[in-house]
Amino acid sequence: MEALKSWKEEKQSAYMYRALAEIETNAVHKKLFSELAVLADKQAAIWEKQLHVAHVSLPAHYRPGFRVHFIIWLVRCFGPQAMRIALAAMKVRGMSIYQGAQMGHPVPTLDEIERQHTGISSGNNLRAAVFGVNDGLISNASLILGIAGAQASHSFILLSGIAGLLAGACSMGAGEYVSVRSQREMLEYQLKLEKEELALYPEEEAAELALIYEARGLPKEEAVKMSHLLIQNPEKALDTLAREELGINPNELISPWGAAISSFFSFSLGAFVPIIPFVFSTSESNLLVAIGLTGASLFLVGAILSLFTHRSALLGGLRMLLIGTLAGLSTYLIGSIFR
Repeated sequence: MEALKSWKEEKQSAYMYRALAEIETNAVHKKLFSELAVLADKQAAIWEKQLHVAHVSLPAHYRPGFRVHFIIWLVRCFGPQAMRIALAAMKVRGMSIYQGAQMGHPVPTLDEIERQHTGISSGNNLRAAVFGVNDGLISNASLILGIAGAQASHSFILLSGIAGLLAGACSMGAGEYVSVRSQREMLEYQLKLEKEELALYPEEEAAELALIYEARGLPKEEAVKMSHLLIQNPEKALDTLAREELGINPNELISPWGAAISSFFSFSLGAFVPIIPFVFSTSESNLLVAIGLTGASLFLVGAILSLFTHRSALLGGLRMLLIGTLAGLSTYLIGSIFR
């Protein structure tokens, strides 16, 4: 029964909020979770009334399951910030306080929230593609150097390089698909819950949002005013709740298949560079040419990544070249020693 499930979820949230309030050392965060626990109990009471009307019996006391105890144990071991994604999946709200939005951090204005709502994540996609190329470059170049260090023949080096390209690209594509699909399913489920709750008890949702804004340093009156203004627009409210309560940006989610295909081809592009000379020539200098192509490509990738870090392109390129050199040299030495 949907109402019974919702009652259990609210009681679970209240239990976890109190556990977090006990674990937290930050007084502001402790207060936030204590107050969120009270709101969760109020929302559970709404479902409880519906269940009584439907003559559905409820247990005298809520008993959390193994999963709840396990997540709380992990939070005690690693801290709430490290476990914020797992907590969000367990219907624990307010996770944006663990993403740099600490006490005193400016809360976005309504205009900024509107721009966030219409934002595009193309920069993140480009960065992911560049990292995919970089992974392909380093892993396949290291594989080829390790095989070459073992004094393997030209054909064996080429076969190893092609096998490394295909294996790595398939692994990257599959891993990216599972990662994005899982993240998307979690967000879709949480957004579904938020949408239902927004329709059933908007005032309680506004109160939760106000508590989060207050914990982030906004005066109470302003926090309440802003949250009520946002709740009046259901579409914008849902987007804001995802960011502030779940700590997730809906605009950063992409298609699982798109992410898998992008990762597959970006890795393949990078992994193909070291084997280019072996594909088109049987010259004894192929290894040196492969090293030169890989080194130039690594420097270029490092320089491009500096666009996202706002650091020197020269230093970024040299750093990536050094990392690739160390990886390749290590595998070459291993191949030479063990054959």
